[in-house]
Amino acid sequence: MLPLVLYDVMSNLPGNNFSPNPAKTRFILSYKDIPFVTMWVEYSDIHIAMKSIGAKPIKRRDGSEVCTVPVLSDPNTGALITDSLEIASYLEKTYPEKPIFPNNSEPLIRAFDSAYLSLTLPGFKPLFLRTIEALSPASAKFFIGVRSVDVPLPWDVNFDANWKILEKGYNTAYEWYQKTEGRWIMGDTFSYADIIVACQLLWYKRVLKEDEWARISSWHGGKWAQVLADAEKECKLA
Repeated sequence: MLPLVLYDVMSNLPGNNFSPNPAKTRFILSYKDIPFVTMWVEYSDIHIAMKSIGAKPIKRRDGSEVCTVPVLSDPNTGALITDSLEIASYLEKTYPEKPIFPNNSEPLIRAFDSAYLSLTLPGFKPLFLRTIEALSPASAKFFIGVRSVDVPLPWDVNFDANWKILEKGYNTAYEWYQKTEGRWIMGDTFSYADIIVACQLLWYKRVLKEDEWARISSWHGGKWAQVLADAEKECKLA
């Protein structure tokens, strides 16, 4: 079996990886024991680089189209897939061992993906501010231009208010977890829903200052640090 190729975002952090969406693909590949290599791309070069390999653009909220990552190339089938959720669906269908959508749960997990983002997106300003610090100057400028469509500038005011918005979102997410008796969203069954939550938390841990991550880690008795640690262990990334 030839290794798959994952396109991810370059950063100035040790090991490069920080972006939550490419991380979802990395978690799946590792969980399913699928060999892969990573190609690192400057954020400012993503559109041109992905367009050059034939990746399909996605449509943004303002109607514009842009190529983004993750993109996954599978030399074993010739497939080239864009968007973390579509990549997850492809990997599940093509490599069904160790399912990430158990019990035909893909439709429900797709809804979960949207609901979870809706909870947390309003509190992203501090995260975006820290993210640009992890990028090159050219990529930081490009990131601001792209992401300010979803989260309007400025990002560096009302820090406390934004932390409270984010915590409010996690109050609801915590209630979701309380509905199950296991450590995962689906009880004792690991799924892509847990990867969605964990990879966003990984982003926080990678870009935030130590005391800022400690703040999130303290919420709900350390729940979120534990979710990340458990998912990393489950996917053999700990």
